[in-house]
Order: sequence, then structure tokens, then C-alpha cells
Amino acid sequence: MTVTNKWLNHLIHKQNHIAPLAIFRIIFGLMILISTLRFILKGWVEDLYITPSYYFTYYGFDWISPISPEFIYLLFGILIITSILIIFGLFYRLNISLFFLAFTYIELIDKTNYLNHYYFISLLSFILIFLPLNKYFSLDTFFGLTKRIKTVPVWTINVIKIQLAFVYVFAGIAKLNYHWLIEAQPLINWLKHMSDFPIIGEILLYDSTAYLFSWFGALFDLSIIFILINNKLRIYGYILVLIFHITTSIMFPIGVFPLVMIASTLIFFGDNFHQKIIATISKLFYFIKKKNSDTHPFTINTKTKNLLKITFILFFSIQLFLPLRYLLYPGKLFWTEQGYRFSWRVMLIEKAGYAQFFLHEPNKDRKIPINNKKFLTPQQEKMMSTQPDMILQYAHFLSEFYKNSTFNESNGELIKLDDRPKITAKVEVGLFNKGSRPFINENVDLATINRGFKHKNWVLPYEN
Repeated sequence: MTVTNKWLNHLIHKQNHIAPLAIFRIIFGLMILISTLRFILKGWVEDLYITPSYYFTYYGFDWISPISPEFIYLLFGILIITSILIIFGLFYRLNISLFFLAFTYIELIDKTNYLNHYYFISLLSFILIFLPLNKYFSLDTFFGLTKRIKTVPVWTINVIKIQLAFVYVFAGIAKLNYHWLIEAQPLINWLKHMSDFPIIGEILLYDSTAYLFSWFGALFDLSIIFILINNKLRIYGYILVLIFHITTSIMFPIGVFPLVMIASTLIFFGDNFHQKIIATISKLFYFIKKKNSDTHPFTINTKTKNLLKITFILFFSIQLFLPLRYLLYPGKLFWTEQGYRFSWRVMLIEKAGYAQFFLHEPNKDRKIPINNKKFLTPQQEKMMSTQPDMILQYAHFLSEFYKNSTFNESNGELIKLDDRPKITAKVEVGLFNKGSRPFINENVDLATINRGFKHKNWVLPYEN
């Protein structure tokens, strides 16, 4: 056997006990159930998806909208029901597919709400549609809805590990930048606001602490996957996972992301670990184990196997491209944010801005200031003011909203706008708390610029 065939067998073809997939199904279901309930109880459904009158859609997905409050609550109801059924493995394939569609739909409604771990959940749930997580220790096998199997090709487990590797490795690569390593930004700014933190508050005031956190964070992200795949080092790696993510969750408001990563990385532990968990749970549900003692071999036809191969090759190829697409654009990434989303850049940027938009009357080109609060929530206005694609999208909305409108001046003069009013904006943005500077060319009519992935040359260079 050649070295190549040996590695292919080790990573793809070798048979592995299915227990890690069964436990991952339970963990995944619990994670999304807890996250969904937390989201609802904190009132975020109302704040983020019902209160806004305008939504910043993703380019190409403008057809996705909240439709109605009832529809939004229906989607969240689907998330709760499907997560429970995923935990127990009942009608698994249907429920994981419904979850993926409902969750991804919600996340595409407004990019104001984009978070890396939401993106991760969408990717992961897509992968899980194609994996046999319900073929063992599930209600699907208990009721005879699917055949019970005991072993699976190791690729069905490794594909989840690969997805986790993408998250960590690209998060580490993203930290290899001047601001993070040389300036320890934005941690220097953030930690100095934590002087009242119990026990270590005073230590957080030192710049050296921020540098320590920055360098450790980069090294952790770049190395943790390689530690977790090593049998001898795995337990120490998982201890590092616990320390790192618990620390970040205590110190920074990053939601359930630490919980998601702590739970997900359990997939790296071996068969025996997961079988022991199943044995412990089985003591509470012994009748399920007793009834489902027969096992069948894992089978998959050639056509389906080839289709899965193509699907996953495309899936991960796109994920290789997205974090690196920023290299196709000129300018400073943290300033222009062209290629920033979907690239695992976690906690790397501190940016604040102020945006004042103007309508222009066609005859004398006089400016009419727009009150953003009329259309946007505080969170939407905050996010829009620093992100060029959202600035452009909002300008298009304003031009459409005010087309053919009339205004009465205090002197009685009637101002009539045409069918595509000119929209300009004066935007000031500060990066890493280094002072505000002009962000976009305020002479450009934003209503005439097409949305898309082309370079936004109306964004002013950071150096100027």
C-alpha cells in the first residue's frame, strides 16, 4: 500500500464506530435548542426581526424578507421543534433539513445581525443533512424508520472535523496582521475598560497583558486542531479549548460561540469516549438499547457516493476562497471591509462611524438632510455607518423611497424630486479609536452606483 493510499484509507475509507456521530447529533440539537430559547427569551426576535421597518439584505438574496411577525415566530417555532427532534433522532433527515432552511433564512433577512457562529451553524447543519447521525441510538432506529448501523466510513466523522479546522485555522490566519500582533488592537482598547474585573482587573490595564492575549489567541487558533487530532495530546488540547473559550465568554459579550466550540470539539475524542457517554445515557433509557440490538452494514450506492464527493469538494472549495477573497481588492481590509464577512475574523476590529445622508433637489442641487432614525434601529444605524455595502444599499433605499416626492420650504417654495433622486452622504469613521476621518467620497451620487462585488472606489483610502 502506497503512502497516499494509506492516508486515504485512514482519512476516508477506514471503518469507525458510529458513536461519535450519535453523540454529535445530541450535542448539536442541544446547542441549537438552548441558543434558540435564549434568543427568544432575551426579546431579540422582536428587536431584530419585527421592530425594524427596513432590512439590509445580502446581495442576491433580496427576495428574503420577514413577511410578517407571525411568519418570523413560525420560523423560530420550527427551530425549537426540529432541534428537539434532532436530539432524539426522530425523522432526522427531514428535521435537520428543515432546521437548515429555517435557520439560514432567518440569518439572511438582515446582515446587520451577522455573526460568525451563526454562519458556522448554517454550514454545519448543511453538512449534517448528508451524514447518518440517526443510524444509531435514535428514535428513528427504535421505531424501525431506518436501519441501525454500528460502523461508518471515517469520512463521515472527519468531514465535521474539517469544518471545525476551517474555523480555527482561518481565525488564526486572520490574526496574523499588524494591528493584532504588533499593536495588540483591539484588545488594548477593550481590556482597559475592564479595570473593575474581579481579581485580574488591574493586570488588564497593562499593554503587555493585551499583547499576551493577542499572541496566545493567534497561536491557539493556528495550533489547536493539530493538538486535538493527536491521540497523546488531545486531552491537553481540550483543556486549552475549555480555558480559552470560557475565558473569552466571561470577558467579552460574544454570545454562545464559546459554548458552540466547546461542545463541537468533542467530536475529536475517540470511539471509546463516545461509547461511554452512550452507555451512561442508556442506563436511563435501557429499553431503547435492548430493542435495537440488531445492526446492519453501512451502504451507499456509487451514484450517491459520487454526488456527495462533488458536493463536499465544492462546499469546502468555496470556504477556501471566501476568507481569501479580500486579496482581490485593493486597500486596507479593516477599513473597506471588502471580503470581511464569512472569513472567520473574530473580534479583530474596533470601528465606529457617523453617517449623514442627503437628498438633492434636481434644479439647484440643494441638500435635504435625512434622519436615519426614521428608517433604522440604533443597531442598524451603527452597523451601516461603517460598512460600505450597507451604506450603498441604504442610499438606494432612500432614493427609491423619496422618488417623485415633494417638499414645502418654509418660504412656500415647492421642491419636487425626480424618479431617481440623487443621494450623497458625509460619513466619518474611526478605526481602533484612532480618531475619525472621512470614509467615502461625499460628492458621489450613491443612487447611481450598482450594488455588487466590484471594488468600491468611492470609499476613500485609509491613508488619506
